[in-house]
Amino acid sequence: MDQIPLLSPHKMGNFEVSHRIVLAPLTRQRSYGNIPQKHAILYYSQRTTTGGFLISEGTVISQTGIGYKDIPGIWSKEQVEAWKPIVNAVHEKGGIFFCQLGHMGRISNNGFDGVEIHAAFGHLLEQFMKDNINDREDEYGGSLEKRCRLTLEVVEAIVDEIGGDRVGIRLSPFEDFMESGDSNPQGLGLYMAATLNKYGILYCHVIQTRSSSCHHLLPAMREAFKGTFMVTGGFDREEGNKVVREGGADMVAFGKLFLANPDLPKRFELDACLNKYDRTTFYSSDPVLGYTDYPFLEDDSCEKNQTFN
Repeated sequence: MDQIPLLSPHKMGNFEVSHRIVLAPLTRQRSYGNIPQKHAILYYSQRTTTGGFLISEGTVISQTGIGYKDIPGIWSKEQVEAWKPIVNAVHEKGGIFFCQLGHMGRISNNGFDGVEIHAAFGHLLEQFMKDNINDREDEYGGSLEKRCRLTLEVVEAIVDEIGGDRVGIRLSPFEDFMESGDSNPQGLGLYMAATLNKYGILYCHVIQTRSSSCHHLLPAMREAFKGTFMVTGGFDREEGNKVVREGGADMVAFGKLFLANPDLPKRFELDACLNKYDRTTFYSSDPVLGYTDYPFLEDDSCEKNQTFN
């Protein structure tokens, strides 16, 4: 069988990635009291393959940064210790695990391979970058350069702390989530892509949802950024292979499909059927239902090419 683009290896800085199918960061709201739980060990381990790349769910680094119920934190010793067996489980299966951080704060040493800075989807950093919601008149508002200043300061601080080869960033310049739009999304995207190069970060992760009308603008941003370029936003097997084959991205992050199919790389390799995801359990607090109970291919009786909820 010829190797499909999504299953080809990729040299990602100092990391040797065995395939280009990434577990996207997915808020699951099952960290009771903002402490990662033991059931997360199984959840992440199920979705780990040797040389596979995983990004954790959004993790807050300050109690003031909590935006949703039962999302994990990493600001206390108890939280750091709770993350360790989860990270160890991923490493035991040969996976590469980055922690997505919501905004600037202390970088805790708990074994993650690196961090992804969350500067997308209307979160704090994007609120500064987008001119639709940033009405400041100081050094962090007004011009494009000033609006991007805080995000770049965060990038610089984290790179100085752990090195650019362990840092990624997530951006959504073309999206208007929570009314966080911009009058010149292409200009914003290109400026960030080009400027990030001077910090030598590992990757740039760009969201392009199905509702976006700016898909044609991604190639220019991909060309401007010199590191690994990752995209996410409703891709399926065919679309993911196409964007990698045509050079539009180096890696593709999958959310709902990876959630419902813990062995997604294997299913893509075999072009096998996919489990249906259940939207009603995306943000429930159940430690099993819709979390660790999706079947693997050998245990599944799904039909090929079925539709999704």
